[in-house]
Amino acid sequence: MDFKNLITFLQELNKNNNKEWMDANRKWYHQVRNEFVGWLDELNDNLLRQYDDYYDTPGKKGINRINNNLLYHPKRSIYKDHFGAGLDKKPNTGDFYIEIGMEESMFAGGLWRPDSKRLASVRDAIDYNGEELKVILQKPSFKRKFGGLVEDVKLTRPPKGFSEDHPHIDLLKHKTFAVMAKFDNTLLFQDNFNEKVFGVYKEMLPFRTYLNKAITV
Repeated sequence: MDFKNLITFLQELNKNNNKEWMDANRKWYHQVRNEFVGWLDELNDNLLRQYDDYYDTPGKKGINRINNNLLYHPKRSIYKDHFGAGLDKKPNTGDFYIEIGMEESMFAGGLWRPDSKRLASVRDAIDYNGEELKVILQKPSFKRKFGGLVEDVKLTRPPKGFSEDHPHIDLLKHKTFAVMAKFDNTLLFQDNFNEKVFGVYKEMLPFRTYLNKAITV
């Protein structure tokens, strides 16, 4: 994967974020996109061999559109400033997300502001066995890699049906259950970058498994 070419493309797109420039550089875009899809295929095939429960997600299924959704976010630019994709992308579950940006990239996973039904399922799981989630989040290697849950919307009062003195009330107040690990793009050019991707996937897997089990049982 020629990450240098991908980053250069994103930098030029960021300077010329309009349909006219994209149309004039459509061949370049497809070259970069196809390479990215091929790299995702390589990751997908490796993860499929390593994990029995991995959900087969070829690059073309995992990659996100580069167009922003202007219907709900009309003030955003036409095109994103990154290439993003989800692997292990079983429908209606939290996938393993990879994002390659212009200067900084990231890994992420979990559930970002799930709907009320899935949020209730996660809270039920925490109520039943929140200790398991706490052990995952407090594992030293997990904390070094991800820090903790992404700080997003949290309730100020206990959710309906739970009391303030609940032993896991801090977790129950979250409305997003996701983690991320940002990294400098110099990592992309290291010979063992793919191995680092697999390492992050493995470290995140118990967290994602806990959440996905909660919303699918």
